[in-house]
Amino acid sequence: MELLTTRGRLRRTALAFAAAATTLGLALGAAPAAGAVTVPAEFGTDYHDPLTAAPAIATPHTKSCTVTVAEAKFKDFTPYTGTYAPPTGCGTPGRWSKVVLRMDGSVAGRQYDRLGYLDIGGVEVFRTSTPEPSQDGIDWSVEKDVTRYEKTLSGEQSVDMLIGNVVNDTYTGVLDVKVTLTFYASEPGRTPSATSAPDQVIPLSDADSVTTAAKLTTPRNSERILAEVYATGSGGGCEEFWYSAVTPSASYSCQGGDDGPYREVEVSIDGKVAGIASPYPNVWTGGWSPYLWSVLPSPTAFDVRPLEFDLTPFAGELNDGKAHTVDVSVLGVPSGQTGWSAPTNILVWQDAHKSVVTGAVTSYRTSSAPKVTNTYEDGSLRSLVTEGAHSLKVSGYLDTSHGRVTTTVDRSLTTAITHHWTPDENTDNQTGRWTDAQKVTVNGHASRTDRTYTLDGRSTIDTDNRLRVIMSIDDHARTDGIVSDDKYAGDATFTLGVAREDRHAVATTSERYRLRGAGVCYDHTLATEQGVLTKDVRRC
Repeated sequence: MELLTTRGRLRRTALAFAAAATTLGLALGAAPAAGAVTVPAEFGTDYHDPLTAAPAIATPHTKSCTVTVAEAKFKDFTPYTGTYAPPTGCGTPGRWSKVVLRMDGSVAGRQYDRLGYLDIGGVEVFRTSTPEPSQDGIDWSVEKDVTRYEKTLSGEQSVDMLIGNVVNDTYTGVLDVKVTLTFYASEPGRTPSATSAPDQVIPLSDADSVTTAAKLTTPRNSERILAEVYATGSGGGCEEFWYSAVTPSASYSCQGGDDGPYREVEVSIDGKVAGIASPYPNVWTGGWSPYLWSVLPSPTAFDVRPLEFDLTPFAGELNDGKAHTVDVSVLGVPSGQTGWSAPTNILVWQDAHKSVVTGAVTSYRTSSAPKVTNTYEDGSLRSLVTEGAHSLKVSGYLDTSHGRVTTTVDRSLTTAITHHWTPDENTDNQTGRWTDAQKVTVNGHASRTDRTYTLDGRSTIDTDNRLRVIMSIDDHARTDGIVSDDKYAGDATFTLGVAREDRHAVATTSERYRLRGAGVCYDHTLATEQGVLTKDVRRC
């Protein structure tokens, strides 16, 4: 995505314009052992292919079939279109034990980072961003568990994929990608079909805007309803770095609205707030300093995780057979400002033994808007401190074929951002912490998901025009006793405004991914210097 050119944003974007001096991606499976390596004094023309410390997707030991979904060379904004058909010979379509998407890509030369999507049957099943290549080129790959879309994948469907790109005499990198789906058969008694998958996935809209509004008619026997929103700030404007935006009274290159950097994704049904979530502070491969992202990606950069909203308390109202207005909006974005996309799918589980399920909302509590405060101080070191909070609690019941089911969704969000910068923005430091805590109680049985996102970025441009960025990002979650933690740290320095071979770029980066709890233990650490893999350690 194209990035800002103001001097104050150089610390994040200059190298993306000078063309991709970094590589970033999501390689799958075990990384090769680093062993004894020779670390160059500075970046050369080639780096290690992208890697991640995250665990590979676990797959069953059953018969599998692989289908190619898309294969294209993206060099402009022309989407790939095609037709998908489910495989034969891997069990009953729509009743697989697992379905795994894999995208393999390659790019060389010079290129920006780009944002892309894959739709099958109008359903967005994958959203991604791309690496910025080394001069010699890189290969990368991404895998995603897409079993929840198996009903969509059970029949022939249209395919629409786009990674918008620009290729010219300066930016030469063509994005060569191939996407496959691998289906794993279920075996009675060993690997049952994925019974947790929804019965229908309804694409709400493919709109690319701050606010998405659509009419939704759900099956009249719906007994569980979720919305998933692939919310991303992108496009090169300030909303790509939305956590840096300031209030109108503050003097800074990224101006925001009265709420400054506060952002929240909200789902409304017929004008009533039905779900709230904190967006993840994605950093794409051109963000801050592209040398930060050679080899190791920022968490979620290549497999953009959708935000989930449990709308089940409203199922009784939605089951009336009428069309209802569903709005998906990003709060805090100044009026008329673009830069967000929020494609949305509605996931529906149906009562197999009842054609109409009735119910109602029984209690509802939320504030009319998030509570946000911004405190700005001017001077030789300017500062903006932002604090925000919002909560929603709603209960509803459904009279299903297996009795009355009451669902309560209790969700609360907090934002805390501290931003310091000099008037010339040659020093620009900020920390951000976001929490998103949700408890869903179904007939007295509670399930919790508590997420915490942190970002700490510190950048300086010295008198020799050397940009240094020190950054850490953490994606932390606790879900019913299972704790996941994906922590990245990097320190990169290079000279601005010169040819690539004269930048004398250096960088050290690391990632540690941990899973623990309930008999689960996974602990993997990777580290790099100047694009060379120097550490690959597994502790579990």
